[in-house]
Amino acid sequence: MTFVGPLSSTDVAGVVGVSMMLGAYAAAQLGRLDPVRTPSLLLNLVGSCLVLLSLTTKFNLAAFLMEASWAAVALFGLVRVVIRRRRGR
Repeated sequence: MTFVGPLSSTDVAGVVGVSMMLGAYAAAQLGRLDPVRTPSLLLNLVGSCLVLLSLTTKFNLAAFLMEASWAAVALFGLVRVVIRRRRGR
């Protein structure tokens, strides 16, 4: 792979998304972020959606499947958070 020219806006979105997901993972590993709470889940959901956006110009099936699954798991976690909050009231 060779890099030629400036990054496209979708490339930037993908890099930001990967940074968000890796940041959330690192923070969880360092004990600074609970992986099953809203902030971590949102970072993972938004990050994976940004990576999916980057795949609209340079599609890769394996990356698409990984990021779509990552987004689905994060969304599932967020739904669980909402359900637990509603039951708690």
